[in-house]
Amino acid sequence: MQTFPGYSAGERGATGKRYVKMTGMTCQWLDRLLADDIILLDGGTGSELQRRGVPMNSAAWSGAAAYTHREILRDIHVDYIRAGAEIITTNTFGTSRFVLDAAGLGAEFSAINALTVDAAIEARDTAARDDIAIAGSISCLPPHLDVAAYPEQSSERDGYRELAEFLAERGVDLLALEMMEDTHHAAMAMEAALEVRLPIWLGVSCRFAADGKALVGFDFPETPISEPLSALLPMGPSVVNVMHTDPKAVATAIREIRSRWNGPLGVYPELGNFSAPNWNFSNLLSADELVACASEWVTAGARLLGGCCGTTPEHIRGLSEARAVLLAAR
Repeated sequence: MQTFPGYSAGERGATGKRYVKMTGMTCQWLDRLLADDIILLDGGTGSELQRRGVPMNSAAWSGAAAYTHREILRDIHVDYIRAGAEIITTNTFGTSRFVLDAAGLGAEFSAINALTVDAAIEARDTAARDDIAIAGSISCLPPHLDVAAYPEQSSERDGYRELAEFLAERGVDLLALEMMEDTHHAAMAMEAALEVRLPIWLGVSCRFAADGKALVGFDFPETPISEPLSALLPMGPSVVNVMHTDPKAVATAIREIRSRWNGPLGVYPELGNFSAPNWNFSNLLSADELVACASEWVTAGARLLGGCCGTTPEHIRGLSEARAVLLAAR
């Protein structure tokens, strides 16, 4: 069995990191990353739902999609698998209870999340690919996408814990923390994820500050991205990802992370921009342009590659068809 520093078996060690026994499918993708292989993630799910005609919710964004458009969600997962994705992500970015409460759907928490995870599992079955891993997404998305609208601290913490436990019980293979950008909300999400005995990805999102040089939290422009990295990396993720970040900022973000982290690194950028509650698919990189960027990111150390909002199955297909080029860039 392959292990990663901070993960072997049983209890918390003296450093406070959780030690987790990893077996089966969850071990395969990590073994490959540790062997310097390249693994492909899927692309945007919420934005792809919108692109296929699913309306976005002003409070929960794509969170309720499985409740109303489950077949479309399943088909998106299938399309990503057939395009070459080896890990697919559940559409649970906006399904914590406090976000669903704001959308008037809090009582449907279990039903919505069950349908959402099952859509990913069914897609894996439909594609007849039992080697595909499923990442359970957990974000710090605030209600109505308003950072001033978070609930009081205990409700927020309980929301992250409830979602992490639900995802694990429903059968995901790992937990993907997404858009971790600060030291308060992100720390609560990380702590909740650590209570579940699954591998954890730490996904950080950033943008350039007004000076065009320093990196700050994507939605927290007063927070240098170095602060959440310093707070969260010691907690022991399996992988660190630069995600939902403009491709132009990725190389700088990789350098920032590499100064603190020598474990597995991934990149899945955003393409386009957001005009709440909808994604704007303008000025997108082509699949070939994304491959060119990804080659540079691989040279800088990234081994897990995919896309976030704005990317489509065609972008993942481009990465898949360029595997030989990407491997050569290591």
